Amino acid sequence: MEESFRFDEEIYENAITIDLSNVANKASALYSISKRTMDIVSSLVGLILLSPLFLLVAILIKLDSKGPIIFKQIRIGKNSKPFYIYKFRSMKIDAPNLSTEEFINASDFTTKVGKFIRKTSIDELPQLVNILKGDMSIVGPRPVIEREVRLLEIRKECNVDSILPGITGL
Repeated sequence: MEESFRFDEEIYENAITIDLSNVANKASALYSISKRTMDIVSSLVGLILLSPLFLLVAILIKLDSKGPIIFKQIRIGKNSKPFYIYKFRSMKIDAPNLSTEEFINASDFTTKVGKFIRKTSIDELPQLVNILKGDMSIVGPRPVIEREVRLLEIRKECNVDSILPGITGL
């Protein structure tokens, strides 16, 4: 009985070895292509289905306050590459260019429509365009503002910098 589990060196020396690194690379490439395809399809479907909501929000923003409908801000994406992130404008045009956490009195600068679209995350929907452009993905860590230097350093140390940022923040 013990002999059946005996290691036979001669069989081992004649065994065929398989290099799986090529398989892993192909799997990784397939995953990347599949993820990008799902991002494009999902964002296109989202843009088409939500276009009436986009129109309604755009009209409400224009009626509520002066300024552009879309707010754009430089964020840091994959491999520390800067890009413009798009959002529906929820702040008055004279609001300082700060992150929400940096505001002492953010509500003083938030528009009436802005309060609602922020609460419901509707302000994030224009980022579907960022996904089509390849700047973002649906799933990924949130993109960082340029001034958040320490967070950018931590992301590089933890290799999060190599991941495409996403809308979901996962």
